Amino acid sequence: MKLNQIADNPGARKKRMRIGRGIGSGMGKTGGRGGKGQTARSGVRIKGFEGGQMPLHRRLPKRGFRNTAFQAKLNEVSIGKLQAAIDAGKLDAKSAIDVDAMVKAGLMRRAKAGVKVLGNGELKAKIELSVYGATKSAIEAVEKAGGSVKILKPAVTEDEEPRGKNKRKAAKEAQK
Repeated sequence: MKLNQIADNPGARKKRMRIGRGIGSGMGKTGGRGGKGQTARSGVRIKGFEGGQMPLHRRLPKRGFRNTAFQAKLNEVSIGKLQAAIDAGKLDAKSAIDVDAMVKAGLMRRAKAGVKVLGNGELKAKIELSVYGATKSAIEAVEKAGGSVKILKPAVTEDEEPRGKNKRKAAKEAQK
C-alpha cells in the first residue's frame, strides 16, 4: 500500500449543503425554511407553542426538588491519581494527606467544599487520608494497602420526633 492509495471509506466525508444559492441547487428561494411567517424568520420561534392549547410542559405536574443552592461542591480525586502523585514525588505518603496537600501537589486547582476520593485505579502506598468523603471501594483500597481514611463529612442524624407532615400523620395515628 502506498500513500496515494489511502482513502476514506465511501460516505465518510459528506459535503455540507449550501442553502440559498439559487433554484437549481434544490435549496434555493426559501432555503429550507418553508413559507412565510414567524418560522421563516431568524430568532423568533415559539418553542413548545401548541396553537393556544395548553402546552405539554405546562400540562404535566411539577415533580421533585433539588437543593442545588446548598449542595456541597466537591472535588473528585481517584485512588489512581493519588498513587501517580506519590510516584512522581508530589505527595508524601508518610505524612497525612488532606485537601491542602492535594492542591499543592496539583491534583486540583482549588479546595472547594472538600474532596471525595473515588476507587478507580490501584494503590500501593500506605497513606493516611483526611477527606470530606470516600466511596466504599476507595476505603477498601486504602485499608488493603495498610492505610486509613478519616471522613470529615458530618454524620447525618435522624430526628427522634417526626417533623412537618410526618408529625401530623403520627398524631393522627396516635388518636386512632
